[in-house]
Amino acid sequence: MYSNWGDLVKYIIVTGGVMSGLGKGITAASVGRILKNRGYRVTAVKIDPYLNIDAGTMNPAQHGEVFVLKDGSEVDLDLGNYERFLDIELSASHNITTGKVYRTVIEKERRGDFLGETVQIIPHITDQIKTCIRQAAEEEFPDGTKADICLVEVGGTVGDIESMPFLEAIRQMRGELPPHDYILIHVTLIPADTMGDMKTKPTQHSVKALRELGLHADIIVGRSEHPISAGTKRKISAFCDLPQSAVISAATAPDTYAVPMEMEKEGIADVLSAHLGLDKKEVDTTWYRIVNKEYTNRITVAIVSKYGIEDVYISIKESLKHAGRSLSTEVKIAWLDAERYDRASLKDYDGILIPGGFGKRGIEGKIEAIRFARENNIPFLGLCLGFQLATVEYARNKAGIADATSEEFGEGTHVIAILPEQEGVNELGGTMRLGNYTADIREGTLCNKLYGVKQITERHRHRYEVNPHYIPTLEKAGLVFSATNKNRMECLELPAHPFYFATQFHPEFKSRPTKPSPPYLGFVEACRANKRTK
Repeated sequence: MYSNWGDLVKYIIVTGGVMSGLGKGITAASVGRILKNRGYRVTAVKIDPYLNIDAGTMNPAQHGEVFVLKDGSEVDLDLGNYERFLDIELSASHNITTGKVYRTVIEKERRGDFLGETVQIIPHITDQIKTCIRQAAEEEFPDGTKADICLVEVGGTVGDIESMPFLEAIRQMRGELPPHDYILIHVTLIPADTMGDMKTKPTQHSVKALRELGLHADIIVGRSEHPISAGTKRKISAFCDLPQSAVISAATAPDTYAVPMEMEKEGIADVLSAHLGLDKKEVDTTWYRIVNKEYTNRITVAIVSKYGIEDVYISIKESLKHAGRSLSTEVKIAWLDAERYDRASLKDYDGILIPGGFGKRGIEGKIEAIRFARENNIPFLGLCLGFQLATVEYARNKAGIADATSEEFGEGTHVIAILPEQEGVNELGGTMRLGNYTADIREGTLCNKLYGVKQITERHRHRYEVNPHYIPTLEKAGLVFSATNKNRMECLELPAHPFYFATQFHPEFKSRPTKPSPPYLGFVEACRANKRTK
């Protein structure tokens, strides 16, 4: 009965009810961290029920950040949370979308793999979903080991039409797996009325919708502004048919990295261990010591961007937090609209950061902020587009190329040009320079000091690069390209500046609470020094 799945991996399913955006991803990542702290090898899968093949072509203002994995996959931002919380590196197989599943099944049908069968949602689509989950769960880590436990987050909300095939596949899994290899966590909203009384009716209806699909919640995580009372837990326990100990309060926390500790206090580890037959192991408290580290300093960093939605830059936010915590420095972020900010206000910030992005809007405002940082000795960090715009700014104002610009933005001298392999590319999805590439670092540079090695591997997501034709002119004018991949420029800096550093890659994608990104560490340290000297 259980032969299809074997007995090597246990599965924790995370679903959501009432409304989207409750924090299923953080809940799943926190559960994973709790188990990892006990010595278990944990991996994760995110199911996104949209028809897109991946997140690469989706508007970040609507969907949030596009996270890039080591293999170049463009995925949902929750996989970034998984990598940061679990300190692992995932691959394309760990993000399952409706588009991926249907494309694979249709390709099989076209090849004749189904031998003339009528291809249907059940069993063909659901079987493919289960195959995708199993393949991701059994993928080896770099050291050759495999996961003990796989988290599977089902995106969307129970009741959504788009999620139905995935929830049916999850239902089938329960019957195919040994009882101790499967548990379902349901995340719901516990709102409060004007008197402060917590209301359980939305949770009851959500669990009812779950039951109608043949699914039973083993644990309910109740999201609320304030901790859930014992009385509210008893009520949910009675109406939703699970022990009171399995009703976990998940009040809004000031820091997402504190969520695992709060869930520990709620006793979720004991409930998980009982359901999954896990051995009780000593808890490694390193994570908790790091996230509880007290701040002794505070800085304010201006991020000049064209999007007013912080989730677009979630990895940047988290990387600043990682670096700040490592240096006992709280990093406050001021979000400046690239089209509307007051240039004179830039002097009030301890550092200026220009993030990645696409399109022409707000470009001149970003270039002006870069110039201000350069001319006024304010610590500056440029990322991807920020790297390209730093090159444009320097070309215009120091190298004598007055009309310098990027080929992306139209007419002018293209000191930034499209990558040769991008010429003639018509499709947008998955066609950029994506994922891990190495870079060789020049000795004696700031880049060398930050990383402490001669070669690095970082993740990329771009179509344009520094035009090789103008590199001699830029270098003669004083710009230093301190890391390269053959004839491609990866990092730039100005030696005479307190901290002026930019990267063509996205170092934020590899930053972890336990392993802060070197460029972010250097930037925060420079901002702190700048604050002291003001």
